[in-house]
Amino acid sequence: MRNVVVLTMSEFGRTIRENGNSGTDHGHATAMLVMGGPVNGGRVLGRWPGLDVDRRFEGRDVAVTTDFRDLFGEILGASPRCHGSRPCLPGYAPAADRFPGAIRV
Repeated sequence: MRNVVVLTMSEFGRTIRENGNSGTDHGHATAMLVMGGPVNGGRVLGRWPGLDVDRRFEGRDVAVTTDFRDLFGEILGASPRCHGSRPCLPGYAPAADRFPGAIRV
């Protein structure tokens, strides 16, 4: 298990207030769960932006405080490559100072 990491992520967020269809679908922020041997677990990572109207994204959504690519980049390593020399996350440059701290060093 020391070499296994399981990452779950949903791209489906919920809005804080009802939308035009009287629902709360298609929100902006979401949650990710990380499990495994090298995970520095037992805590919640990220910044809570709050629910005040002036802290919301577009006035209706929980604001995103962690770029999912920063978590993916931390798990994949400093120079993530897939299929030879192709980057796993095109257009993204990993930087350790943005990693959320999910993996034990």
